[in-house]
Amino acid sequence: MTFRSLETADLAGKRALVRVDFNVPMEGGVITDDTRLRSALPTIRHLSSRGAKVILLAHFDRPKGKRVPEMSLAPVVAPLSVLLGQPVLFGEDCIGEAAFKAVSALENGDVAVLENLRFHPGEEKNDPAFVAELGAIGDLFVNDAFSAAHRAHASTEGIARLLPAYPGLAMRRELDMLDAALGKPVKPVLGIVGGAKVSTKLDLLNNLVRKLDRLAIGGGMANTFLAAQGHDVGGSLCEHDLGDTAREIMASAKAAGCELLLPVDVVVAREVKPGTATRTCGLDDVKAGDLILDAGPETVKRLLAAMDASKTLIWNGPLGVFEVPPFDMATVAAAKHAAALAVAGKLTAVAGGGDTVSALNHAGVADDMTFVSTAGGAFLEWMEGKALPGVVALEG
Repeated sequence: MTFRSLETADLAGKRALVRVDFNVPMEGGVITDDTRLRSALPTIRHLSSRGAKVILLAHFDRPKGKRVPEMSLAPVVAPLSVLLGQPVLFGEDCIGEAAFKAVSALENGDVAVLENLRFHPGEEKNDPAFVAELGAIGDLFVNDAFSAAHRAHASTEGIARLLPAYPGLAMRRELDMLDAALGKPVKPVLGIVGGAKVSTKLDLLNNLVRKLDRLAIGGGMANTFLAAQGHDVGGSLCEHDLGDTAREIMASAKAAGCELLLPVDVVVAREVKPGTATRTCGLDDVKAGDLILDAGPETVKRLLAAMDASKTLIWNGPLGVFEVPPFDMATVAAAKHAAALAVAGKLTAVAGGGDTVSALNHAGVADDMTFVSTAGGAFLEWMEGKALPGVVALEG
């Protein structure tokens, strides 16, 4: 993919419409986690320092095309101003007279946040009339919200077709790192896919087995593969009706030369709660009432050896019920090992997805990985090999 470079763009005096992800967690009108605000700072500062008039476009929550006061973006203005160290204006709407009023008040280098895009039904419908109204207040477009790039909305896809369009600095870094992990990776490449259900990750698994050298499967979804091989998984979470699908994926992996790493031992218990009695056992020693809740030590040992033998790691999903210790042991051990290899420069370790980010934070190593994507759905669709409309629209 080739993109216009924001670094070489003529920005002075230009009205830069910047799509950001300010869909932040909020309680009582107060932001509880400002990570998404912070991720937008490099692009905002880059534009501002080069004399652009920075106009931030974002959505918050799901107002479904109606003006919902509790879903206003007004509460992000003061925290963003503090982070930037400069005043931030607020536009009462993202189109029309209110938007023009806010934009016309900007001097070169100033920053404004416009009201929730999703107050208008034209945003999610990618309505050409709404796109035109957005475009009327800008000279160029910058998309810095990879997390919204899988949506063909007015502010992610439509406007990129209307104005000169650029990836923001955070978007560009995300695309570069994802390309390094799966597009043009240094081989051998190891994937880890975990989570509860195979059914939610069929496209992902089918894509990865064609691209990876090894793929480790963990979490509840591993039980479906074990059952498909004829192992008794007791009372564990398992999609028995997907046995044929699991066997097809195993056959595809074999045909593509991708080694599947399934658990060889497991940690079981009779209930999912902290401090409950646990037992480590082989695959043929799972009893009728047992719940498989984590990968066993031999499985972990084999996974760490696979990491040692790899140059690139792409990770989505935990290996067990990490939220309930002691069923976090496999996930934590794998996370710490991957992070150590990344810090040592021996492994490009890229991870993403909500549960994965939580698991890496739980292990205390999120900052040591090469790159951790917080993009959720967009990250998953990219791993599935799907074209992201918001990215495709930036090419040129």
